[in-house]
Amino acid sequence: MANWLTRKIDLLGKAAVALSLTTTFALAQTLTIGVTPGSLADSVEVAAAEAREQGLDVKVIEFTDWATPNVALNAGDLDVNYFQHQAFLDNAVAETGFKLKSVAVGLLPNLGLYSSKYKSFDALPEGARVGVANDPVNQGRGLQLIERAGLIKLREGVGARGTLDDVAENPRKLEFVEIEGPQLVRALEDVDLAQGYPAHYVNAGLPDIAGQALLYTGIDDIYFAIRFVAREDNADAPLVKRFVEIYQASDAVKAQIHKSFADNDKLYSLPWTEGAQVN
Repeated sequence: MANWLTRKIDLLGKAAVALSLTTTFALAQTLTIGVTPGSLADSVEVAAAEAREQGLDVKVIEFTDWATPNVALNAGDLDVNYFQHQAFLDNAVAETGFKLKSVAVGLLPNLGLYSSKYKSFDALPEGARVGVANDPVNQGRGLQLIERAGLIKLREGVGARGTLDDVAENPRKLEFVEIEGPQLVRALEDVDLAQGYPAHYVNAGLPDIAGQALLYTGIDDIYFAIRFVAREDNADAPLVKRFVEIYQASDAVKAQIHKSFADNDKLYSLPWTEGAQVN
C-alpha cells in the first residue's frame, strides 16, 4: 500500500512538473509586432508593457518605411504588424500576393482640410489651388472629404478609390495640385486648401494648426482605420488575439493616444469603442 501511494505521489509530482513546464513554455512564447514611429509605436509600447505584466512576452520592432513591415510579416519575422489601414493593405496584397489578413481594428487617424488663408469653404475663390496627396490610397480619401465639403462631385460609385480623373463636377474650377503626403504640411502656405493628417502637424510641432481644420473625417471613415494585420495562417493565434484584447481594453493605451494627438479628440477616433468591426 505504501509503495503504491509513493508511486502515485511520484506520478502526480511528475505531472505537476510537466504542467508547470508547459505553462512556462506557453507564457514564454514571444509575440513580435511591427510598428511605425509615432502614435502607433507609442500606444503599442504601452500595451506591450501591460501584456508583459500579464505573462506575455511581447517584442516591438519599429520600421521607418511602409514596405518592410509587410515583407517581414510575410516572411515570418513578425507575428503581426500595426501600421496600415485597409486601403493600404488591399493595395499591398494586390501588388505582392502576400497572404495577409486584417484581424482587428485599431486607431483611426482623422483627415482634415486645412487653409491658412480662408476661414470657410464659402470664402474659397474660383480657381483656388487645392493640395491633394499624390498617392492613390490617400488621394481617394482626400477627394471624398472635399466632396463632403460640397466643393466637388465624384463619379458615382468610386468611393475611396477615386482619383482626380473621377472628379465629375468642379463648379469652382478648383486647381488640384498633387503633393507627396508628408509634404502637404509644408505646402499649406503655397495652396489655398490642402488635405492633411493632423498627426503630421502635431509631429511637426504645430499642434494648434492640427486642431484648426475646416472639416475632419470621423468614425464613418473606418476603411482608413489602422489594422492589426497577421498572416492568414496565423490570424487566429491566441497570442495575437490576447494582445489585441489588451490594447483595446487598456485605459493607458487610450490615454497615450490622446497625448499623441495633442490631447485633441477631434484628431482621431477609436473605432473599437463604438463597436466597429473588421471589414
